[in-house]
Amino acid sequence: MLTRDFSYELPQELIAQYPAGQRDSSRMLYLDAKKNITDTLFRQLPHYLKPGDLIVLNDTRVIPARLYAKKETGGKVEIMLERVQDEHTLLVQLRASKTPKPGSLLILDEKTQFKVKKREDDMFLLNYDGEALLSEVIDHHGHMPLPPYISRNDENLDQERYQTIYSDKPGAVAAPTAGLHFTDEILKMLKSKGIDNVCLTLHVGAGTFQPVRVDDITRHHMHSEYMNLSNNVVEKINSTKKQGGRIVAVGTTVVRSLETAASDGELKPYEGDTDIFIYPGFKFNVVDMLLTNFHLPESTLLMLVCAFAGKDNVMHAYQHAIRQKYRFYSYGDAMLLTKRDK
Repeated sequence: MLTRDFSYELPQELIAQYPAGQRDSSRMLYLDAKKNITDTLFRQLPHYLKPGDLIVLNDTRVIPARLYAKKETGGKVEIMLERVQDEHTLLVQLRASKTPKPGSLLILDEKTQFKVKKREDDMFLLNYDGEALLSEVIDHHGHMPLPPYISRNDENLDQERYQTIYSDKPGAVAAPTAGLHFTDEILKMLKSKGIDNVCLTLHVGAGTFQPVRVDDITRHHMHSEYMNLSNNVVEKINSTKKQGGRIVAVGTTVVRSLETAASDGELKPYEGDTDIFIYPGFKFNVVDMLLTNFHLPESTLLMLVCAFAGKDNVMHAYQHAIRQKYRFYSYGDAMLLTKRDK
C-alpha cells in the first residue's frame, strides 16, 4: 500500500484559517456503514447516536508550545516544544536558518535561556537551568502552536478556541481537534438522551503533522505520544459494550489510545507511550463510531480513518466534501463515521 494512494487535491480556500463563529455551528458529514453520505450540522450529533452509546473524549490541554528565541549570534530560532521530559529538559523541534550546534545557547530574554544538549533524529534536547519554573517560562513566553497550514500568527481568540471545553491535563502541543466542536449544551443534550461520556488522556505531539516520507506505508515509523487510560474508564467502556452500546471515539487520538490499550484483544488500563500506526487492514477491537475532522492528504490520520471506514468510502466522501465546500483541517468541519462492514 503506497502513500500516494491516500492523496487528494484540496483547494487552498477550503483550509479553515479561523474557527466557526460558534463551536457547534460547524457542518458535519455523516458516512454510515452502507456508504451513504448525509450533509448535516454538528449540533445534530445527538440525532445520530442512540441511548446507551458512550462517547470517549481526550481531555489533554494544549500548552503554549511555540517559543521565539535568538542565538548568541543574534539569529532567530523558532522552538516548537514536543515534550517536557523533566523540570530541566525539553524535547523540541528547531527552525532556524542554520541549525544550532550542541552547547550553543538559545536566548528568550536576558534572564532566560536554553542550552542545546544534543540532537535526537529530527528533534533536539534542550537544557534549562533558570530560576523560574519551566512551566512559568513556557506560559510567559509561549504562543499557541497553531498548525503549519494556518497561515497567520496566533491571536487572543486561539487561547480559548484551540482548546476543547473539557481540556484538563496540560501537555499537548496540538489540539485534539474533533473535540473543538463540543459545547456544554451539546454534552447536556447527549446526556439527556442517555448518552454518557468519559475521558482519557493522550498528549498530542508535533509529530502529528510530520509527513509520511516513505513510499511503502508499512515502513513508516510513528512518533510516540504519552497516553493514560484509567481502570474506571476501561470498566465503563467494557460495561457499555456488554450492554450493546456503541463506543464513539472523538478524534483519532482516542482511537489510537483505545486500540493501543486493547492490542491483545482485551481492553485494559494503560499508561505510557504509544506509537501505534493504524492503516487499512487493521483490526479494531474497541471503537464502533468515529467523530473526526478532515485530514491532510497522505497523512497517518487519513490512513487511520480509511482503515476504520474503508479507503474507497472515505476518499469518495472527501471528494463529496470538497464539492460541497466543507472547511478542512483543525478549525474545519466534522465527519462522523461508522465502522465499515466486514
